Amino acid sequence: MQNKSQNPQQIFISEEEKTIDWEIVQKQFDKNFGREVYNSWLKDVSLIKEFNDYIILGVPTRFFRDWIVSRYLDKILELIKGLKKSIIRIEFKIVEDVKNPNIENLKADAIKNITEIKDSVLNYNRLNPNLTFENFVQGKSNEIALSYSKRVCEDISRYNPLYIYGGVGLGKTHLLNAIGLELQSSKEVMFISAERFMYHFIKSIKKNDMVNFKDFFRRSAVFIIDDIQFIRGKEGLQEEFFHTFNSLMEKSSQIIISADRPPTKLDRVQERIKSRLSGGLIVDIDTPDLELKTKIIKSRIMDIQDQFSENFNISDEVINFIANESKTNIRELIGILNRVITFSRIHKKTLNISDCKNILKDVFNQSKIITVDKIQNTVSNYFNISLTEMLSQRRSRPLARPRQMAMYLAKKMTTRSLPEIGRRFANRDHTTVIHAVKTITRLSEKDDEMRKNISQIKSLLLEE
Repeated sequence: MQNKSQNPQQIFISEEEKTIDWEIVQKQFDKNFGREVYNSWLKDVSLIKEFNDYIILGVPTRFFRDWIVSRYLDKILELIKGLKKSIIRIEFKIVEDVKNPNIENLKADAIKNITEIKDSVLNYNRLNPNLTFENFVQGKSNEIALSYSKRVCEDISRYNPLYIYGGVGLGKTHLLNAIGLELQSSKEVMFISAERFMYHFIKSIKKNDMVNFKDFFRRSAVFIIDDIQFIRGKEGLQEEFFHTFNSLMEKSSQIIISADRPPTKLDRVQERIKSRLSGGLIVDIDTPDLELKTKIIKSRIMDIQDQFSENFNISDEVINFIANESKTNIRELIGILNRVITFSRIHKKTLNISDCKNILKDVFNQSKIITVDKIQNTVSNYFNISLTEMLSQRRSRPLARPRQMAMYLAKKMTTRSLPEIGRRFANRDHTTVIHAVKTITRLSEKDDEMRKNISQIKSLLLEE
């Protein structure tokens, strides 16, 4: 047998047994995810059983499973699949005797307890100084949200709570940052993501420090929480958020919330919470139109020119091309633009349409065409069913199988996470997506008709 150092795959897989060496996988988790994440969430994940094409991992609780699936599953699967290609999925089993992560043993410089953080609001208020009202580009899709965000700053507690919702990368976090920056000079502002709120909630329970936790989060004059949909299905966290919300409202603190959907669409969230979230002002941010995308591109170009004190030429023709071809969100639009600008600056070249097509061929051949929406429409048309029928709760075979195939293709042909895909299918749980991928994978291995259907749908999706 070769020395392990000579073959990277042997670091994880025994040459004799062809099985995963879980101890060394754990070491890789520590290296790839960082010590804090590893000790908090991955250290006590165990390998229960390995099969030819999937593995079963043991976790302490449903909560830990949900957290790992929503945040790290894709990376874990990618890591393992890259070293043992036959593994195509991961399943989880709740194992009661698995020890809970021992946060007490973490290094002091890796994570601070709640009482230490209490003295430094900046550890919570991670406001980005660059995300201001001044550099927020206004258009028809976001003008109402922008208007009311500014009004909150002028007349605090009049619109309470302010609830801003919209898809990923449309500017919600930017507005929340802008509000926080505007008010922090005169008010005690708390800005935190729902994810970090949960993280510190758990840590406080483990350290028996809930008194300090409650005091800290309930004292602010302005409480801003991002991505509230993250509390879905987490009963303990919802209970704490509910009481925090009530406490802040009683003292007339301003509450600003963002989410990817309106309050009524927050499944697996307590009705009393949805009722309170619905009791204020609700505004949405829509997908940007061509005019707004063009304004954003021009604004970004000016910012970079000022930043580097140089002039580089991006023609109106190229700007219009990027704005027209980009069918994604603002965040991805900026990423595309940065790619074009970088190429232009490095090569000191004024780009034409042909240059852009070549630079962005991978983006426009995949990201533009292969989206969850595109997959859903293509699959429904292929099987001659309506999109409404596909997204319905009906479980008959003529509807369930196309639905599963669409989920399978969404997982294989897009970069969306399992929870994201589930949300696009009428707010289904990520476990439903996992089951769909598992089912279609199994059927495609033994059913010629299934393989044919998948191949034909992929061809339709890849067509220009």
